[in-house]
Amino acid sequence: MLKKKFKAGVVQFDVKAGQIETNLETALGYLGELASQQVSLAVLPEMFSCSFDNDHLSRHSAQTEQVVESLCRFAGENRMAIVGTLPEKETDQIYNTMVFIDVDGRVKGTYRKLHLFRLTGEHLYYAAGDKIVTLDTSFGRVGLMTCYDLRFPELARALFLQGAKMILVSAQWPESRKAHWNTLVTARSVENQLFMVCANRTGKEDDLRFPGMSMIVDPLGKILSKAGANETSTFAEIDLDLVTTARTLIPCMTDRRQEIYG
Repeated sequence: MLKKKFKAGVVQFDVKAGQIETNLETALGYLGELASQQVSLAVLPEMFSCSFDNDHLSRHSAQTEQVVESLCRFAGENRMAIVGTLPEKETDQIYNTMVFIDVDGRVKGTYRKLHLFRLTGEHLYYAAGDKIVTLDTSFGRVGLMTCYDLRFPELARALFLQGAKMILVSAQWPESRKAHWNTLVTARSVENQLFMVCANRTGKEDDLRFPGMSMIVDPLGKILSKAGANETSTFAEIDLDLVTTARTLIPCMTDRRQEIYG
C-alpha cells in the first residue's frame, strides 16, 4: 500500500574507517531511535559501513552482503525502509553503491554513484555507475543520489522527469563546503518541486572535518528538519500531496521548453 503521509528520518554519525561492526552497531542504534518514533523511511550517510578506507575496499566489500542482510532484518521487523551506500564489488571493480531496502525487508533496488570526486581520488579506487535510478517503492517513486551528485542538476532533473517525488541522498560532505551543501540541497528541492531527504556524516577523518547538517526539505524549499554537527538522528512529517500542490502552484513541468533545450 502506497504511503502518502509518513515520517522520514536521517542519521548522521562519525563513520569509523574500516570498522564495519562498530559502524553497523551505531547505525542500528540510531535506526532504533527513529523506529521508536514510527519513522517509516531512514537515510544513512555515504559509505556508512567502512567510510573511504580505500586501501582495503576488497575486504570490506566482502562483508557488504552481511551488512545489508542485517539491515534487511531490521527493516522487516520495524516496517522501516533504509537507504545508504556501501562498497560493492563486481568482478575486479568496486562501486560506491546505494541500497534501498523497503519496509518489507527486501532490497528494492541499487544505485552506483555516477560522479566520482576527483579531489579526494575516488576515481582511483572506484568505478563510476552508468545508470540513473528511480524506484517504485512503498513511498511512490523515489530517486537516488550520492554526495557529489548534488552538484549536477542534470541528474536531479532526470529523476524529476522520471517521476520522482522524493530524492534520497547519502553523503560525506566536508565542513569546508557546508554552505554549498545547504544551498544545493535546497536548490534541488525547489527547482524540481520534490522532497529532499539527505544524510551527511559528522566527525573527522584524516584532514577532513564533516559538519553533519543532515536535512529534509519540502518541494517549496522549506527546511522541515535539520541536524546540527553532533551525532544524532532527526525526522520530519512527509505529505506527498505537497508535491502536487507545488507543481500546480508553479507549473514548471508544463512550461518546460523541451523542444529548445531537451
